[in-house]
Amino acid sequence: MAERHEHHSPGGSFWSGTITFGLVSIPVDLYSAQRPKPAALRMVDQNGVALHRRYFCPGDHQPVAGEQIVRGYEIETGRFVVVSDAELADLEPKKSREIDLRGFVAVAEVDPAYFQHAYFLVPSGSVTKAYRLLAEIMERHGRAGIATFVMREREHLVAILAEGGILRAETLRFAEELRTPEDIGLPPLGRAPAELVSRFRAEIDRLQRPEFDQKLLHDRHAQRLLALVQRKLAAGEDVVAKPPEVVPAGAEIIDLMAIIKQRFSAAKAAG
Repeated sequence: MAERHEHHSPGGSFWSGTITFGLVSIPVDLYSAQRPKPAALRMVDQNGVALHRRYFCPGDHQPVAGEQIVRGYEIETGRFVVVSDAELADLEPKKSREIDLRGFVAVAEVDPAYFQHAYFLVPSGSVTKAYRLLAEIMERHGRAGIATFVMREREHLVAILAEGGILRAETLRFAEELRTPEDIGLPPLGRAPAELVSRFRAEIDRLQRPEFDQKLLHDRHAQRLLALVQRKLAAGEDVVAKPPEVVPAGAEIIDLMAIIKQRFSAAKAAG
């Protein structure tokens, strides 16, 4: 299979590949479903110059050059097994542009606690018939596809979900990354008094809502921070000079829904 390339333009797709299962192949582009934080603070000096982190040796407090830094696995406090870049490269999975669908399960079987990062899978070019069919069948039957693919020298496990005719990939945490109730030491559940059960049920019923309130998803801390910044900016308070930013040539913000509609329209026009 001819290897396709990654893109790194802001807001654009940065990985292209093919969903494969059986004899089916569906070319797709991968877009992040998450935006940067709306209100993020950076470390700057008094002149507005952004600061960078550097590694220092705690012994002599001298900066450590990149060629002097090696990676080590700590086996006990102060003892490390050094692993070279070449050895890490040997552990990397074989490069591939395939999203290998291993099987389908009921959506309810996938615990959201495993979800790590959301991506949109957009049909590549004007080939949309197989994409539409897969999304429609998965959504109609409440199925999630469990798949693996290689991105940035790592193999990722993903759950592919369908909603509104669009496929979304959720990278999954591995089982070793999640703690269990036993790890935390939660006490065993006992039988609650009937009076307490009735009171809890009454309170839950009282707070019952017909649908999920999307306003709960707004970042109120970010809104307060942005309001503070706007007040200080309007008053000219604590504003420091900032060097002009260099925008990479060709950088653009891409409207994901516009791309999806354009590709579906192109496929429809082509029959």
